[in-house]
Amino acid sequence: MTPLPNFTMLGAGPIILMLHGALGGSRAFAPQVESYASLGYRAVAWDMPGYGHSVPIEPYSFKGLAQSCIALAESLLQSRGDPSLILLGHDIGGMVAQEVVARRPELVNRLILCGTLAAAPAGEAAPEASQDMAQLAQTLMPQRIGPGALPEGVQLASYCMAGVHAATYRKALEAMAGFDRRANLPLIHVPTLLVAGEYDRQTPAPAMREMAAAIPGGRCMTLRGIGHFQNLEAPEAFDGAVLDFLGRTAGSAEATLH
Repeated sequence: MTPLPNFTMLGAGPIILMLHGALGGSRAFAPQVESYASLGYRAVAWDMPGYGHSVPIEPYSFKGLAQSCIALAESLLQSRGDPSLILLGHDIGGMVAQEVVARRPELVNRLILCGTLAAAPAGEAAPEASQDMAQLAQTLMPQRIGPGALPEGVQLASYCMAGVHAATYRKALEAMAGFDRRANLPLIHVPTLLVAGEYDRQTPAPAMREMAAAIPGGRCMTLRGIGHFQNLEAPEAFDGAVLDFLGRTAGSAEATLH
């Protein structure tokens, strides 16, 4: 039996499960957990295996990460009595979301992918297992954000980054290097929104627009002046895009539920 990962949850209503990036954690979605819960959603943010208080998995692969996410999704859905949920993933979380949709499409009624790709992004140097992640955050953060980033959001992103175990980050990068779900994009048949950052060099907006074009009915929105951490750099604009999408596709979700 797959152990459930650690997660935070707030609110009641349709479930929106949020999957953080390789340099994040459940706290990286703290603004969204609060805002979505206040608007009638059951907002859930997990700690991916090896992050926060979630136990690591071996081997550290997308199959295992997807199984962990599926176990959590099934537990959440059983507690509410719904057949499916909204899945939102950032960075490697967006890749896990794609893996879940490929393996268990019936669990997802709407999909939101931000700052992610369908295949491995350009490689980046993996840290040493003993490397100080706080120092790495100081180096990486200026390269990852856009000129319009909210300072408080950047501070939270840096805090989350500093709390990641270097060994776990290394394993996440190794897993990402072999990821490729491009062939599955045309098979995604739920309403899908992609959110890109204008200044995101890790997952460039043009590449995300290509992804959206490959997904039937897929739509891509680019946040101006923003880099890789869209939900923290511009939480109001990000939430506005997500909530508008959820409002416009509520009928599709109802059809899925019934």
